[in-house]
Amino acid sequence: MRIDELLRDGAPPVVAILRGVTPGEVVGIGAALVGAGIRMIEVPLNSPEPFASIAALQAEFGGEALIGAGTVLDVASVDELAETGAELLVAPNTDPQVIARALELGLEAMTGFLTPSEAFAAVAVGARELKLFPAFTHGPAYLKALRDILPPEVGVWAVGGVDAGNAKDWLAAGAKGVALGGALYRPGRSAAEVREGAKRIVAALRR
Repeated sequence: MRIDELLRDGAPPVVAILRGVTPGEVVGIGAALVGAGIRMIEVPLNSPEPFASIAALQAEFGGEALIGAGTVLDVASVDELAETGAELLVAPNTDPQVIARALELGLEAMTGFLTPSEAFAAVAVGARELKLFPAFTHGPAYLKALRDILPPEVGVWAVGGVDAGNAKDWLAAGAKGVALGGALYRPGRSAAEVREGAKRIVAALRR
């Protein structure tokens, strides 16, 4: 499953970041997100037993949602992610080796950058989905300026400080989509609370 495929199918351009989620709760949280319409979900690798959570999400929702790992920092983690069957890899930084291995394994890679130099370094090794992180430090105007120089086929996702109140500002500035962490999920938040937050962000983007 690919990002563009999901977007063509009408999925909102939102990645849910479940930092700190545990394997015991992840399927319930995933059901809340998918039920609200969010069909891209990542479990950061600094969460408890992240690959167990990713495998559980993939087994339950892999046919309808793009599941994967966030905070992927090394090639060994890329290989372990591929073994779960999940297909989304999200990194906070620009590491050519991580990007190259992800693409070699057929994963959908969303690699982090902040500066134009980092963005073009990622593009040079084949990245086509970039994650502007932390987005809030520079704001939508910065992304708008970047869009003037980046190849049009390269998508940029705003991550860091995004919520239902400002998500549309990022899309208006040229973001392909957004990713939300604390605005959707924090450890201890119930599935019902996650569902309500997910509904708010989906509604905000569709208004």
